[in-house]
Amino acid sequence: MKLDSYWTDSAPAFVPEARELPAQVDVAIVGGGFTGLSAALALARRGASVAVLEAGTRVAAEASGRNGGHVNNGLAVDYADVAAKVGVERARGWYHAYDAAVDTVARLVREEAIDCDFMRHGKLKLATRANQMAALEHSARRLVDDGVDCDVEILDAARVRAEVQSDRFHGGLLYKRSGQMHMGRFAHGLAAAAQRAGAQIHTGTEVRRIERVGSGHAHRLHTARGTVAAQQVLLATGATRHGGYGSFGWLRRRIVPIGSFIVVTEPLGEQRARELLAGRRTYTTIANIHHYFRLTADHRLVFGGRARFAISSPQSDAASGEILRAGLAETFPQLGAVRLDYCWGGLVDMTQDRLPHAGERDGLYYAMGYSGHGTQMSVHMGERMAAVMGGDAQANPWQGRDWPAIPGHFGPPWFLPAVGLYYRLKDRLA
Repeated sequence: MKLDSYWTDSAPAFVPEARELPAQVDVAIVGGGFTGLSAALALARRGASVAVLEAGTRVAAEASGRNGGHVNNGLAVDYADVAAKVGVERARGWYHAYDAAVDTVARLVREEAIDCDFMRHGKLKLATRANQMAALEHSARRLVDDGVDCDVEILDAARVRAEVQSDRFHGGLLYKRSGQMHMGRFAHGLAAAAQRAGAQIHTGTEVRRIERVGSGHAHRLHTARGTVAAQQVLLATGATRHGGYGSFGWLRRRIVPIGSFIVVTEPLGEQRARELLAGRRTYTTIANIHHYFRLTADHRLVFGGRARFAISSPQSDAASGEILRAGLAETFPQLGAVRLDYCWGGLVDMTQDRLPHAGERDGLYYAMGYSGHGTQMSVHMGERMAAVMGGDAQANPWQGRDWPAIPGHFGPPWFLPAVGLYYRLKDRLA
């Protein structure tokens, strides 16, 4: 079993054009994940000189390449709860931003001819307890009644069982606009498109300090390979721990990096895979510590979840893999002792309200905090923030939101084990 991401291991590595670090650019982007690459493509298309500064040796190697491969619409939190806090109009706008985000991914795949197995078969949110169906039915009614999503549909236990070969589920809520794709191949295609448009991509270029020049948006970025002056800077770092807490301390105090872990089986064969998940959708269970799964184009099962509230590392990933192996066996016992070919973990950039945050502070633009719903929103927000930086402030669907620091969070998240115990107890008592 490889302790490596299936997405990156089964995709060609993007090799940037060899270039010296530019002394000056119109826009410097810190982070070479989906947000940074999408922004670079949009900015370069309009004629800006752009440098993407990625600390790692490979683009999209952090959250963008270490997720479950879902491209889902719908909020990370219940729509009705959000509407109760901020009002129907604002909650509806945020929900529709996720619809637009899936559309953005679909459009870029089409425009740039990215071969990444993109498909829109929907997402099925599954109830593992009978009493969870009432909450799903309430969510569906509110989405329809508020004119938010009239395409959602409640499936009873029999209909779920007809497409998910497991006796664990009591029904589900189908979101028909959701999709899925091969994350590694999408990353390669997106990076190649940005480079074709004229953006420079520099890997192995950790940004260690950012220095403001004057009172506007100009900054000087001090990197592992030299200094770059930029008229504008976009921070697209997510939960990465590169850069420490110096120039990024304000953001770090507002994001909790939480590990999410995934295993991928050996190829099951087309018939066995079709029998297991006939709808070939993305699937997620209802729980604070939940599971999510889907099939790949080569008929493997991708099965993930927050197996442990811990930071990803080889030892942590291996321990989490054994927990997920047990969860997989409980969900699909008919797979028996199926071989696991891949196991890995990644960091989710979780915010306190589990919603994204994007805007500008002290002359720096930022977009992050996708809270486990980032594959589509990160791509979308790269484009949106490129528009904001071009003068269209209304392009940001998350503008004008307060973002208070998380109390007691000043460095590594020491409180994760306690958070894990709290959510496990909450799930047990639900």
